[in-house]
Amino acid sequence: MFGFKRNTKQAIQADVAHPEAHLPQHIAIVMDGNGRWALQRRLPRVAGHHQGAEAARRIVKAVGELGISYLTLYAFSSENWHRSPDEVSELIQLLQRFLKEEVAELSNNNVRLRVVGNRTRFAADVLALIERAEALTANNSGLQLTLALSYGAREELTLATRRIAEAVQQGHLKPEDVGEDVFQTYLYTSGVPDPDLLIRTSGEMRVSNFLLWQIAYTELFFTPVLWPDFGEPDLQEALKSYQQRQRRYGRA
Repeated sequence: MFGFKRNTKQAIQADVAHPEAHLPQHIAIVMDGNGRWALQRRLPRVAGHHQGAEAARRIVKAVGELGISYLTLYAFSSENWHRSPDEVSELIQLLQRFLKEEVAELSNNNVRLRVVGNRTRFAADVLALIERAEALTANNSGLQLTLALSYGAREELTLATRRIAEAVQQGHLKPEDVGEDVFQTYLYTSGVPDPDLLIRTSGEMRVSNFLLWQIAYTELFFTPVLWPDFGEPDLQEALKSYQQRQRRYGRA
């Protein structure tokens, strides 16, 4: 289904403003708008989530073909647990289906899958599927696809702070040793570079508790397109916007 092709990078670069400019190394996406997509069509919300899963497949394929190294998708937030039991159940079933049916193909395309977030809220069978998927793809060297599941950035930062405090209390760290480099090793995303580009769909202009530490200097791109409708032309638009920007990281 993902079937990466080598010519997509040239095709997309030919359509952006500055083909000679570098592409982002890491793209993060807040996949928003599934419910509204379904509502506009008088369909149940679950239909929007199914179409959202198809959009995710399209974008994973496109990003992999571009040769981009990292893609992080905000798939299920810590706040999503508060949705109706029926909707949460449908979302978990979609996740299970992905982990059962798509991971082998991801592995065949040299994609490494990683899951970040609070895993303690998942049932044992779901957790086993997550661990199996990560193990199956662990040695792949192509695109690293990170799924943020049961993820909340404030919880991530709180947990990192608690773990650092415990390390200091146990004598493994000195307080003066705790700087940014040390702190980020305690985050869920340890070992992954910060996103260069964050895309949010559906017209909402907020980050919704996603990667608050990691996006300090990330370029933000907001689009009114609902996630189920997001495709390669929309990705091209985001890349064009990114390539037109000058990243100064606070410097003149």
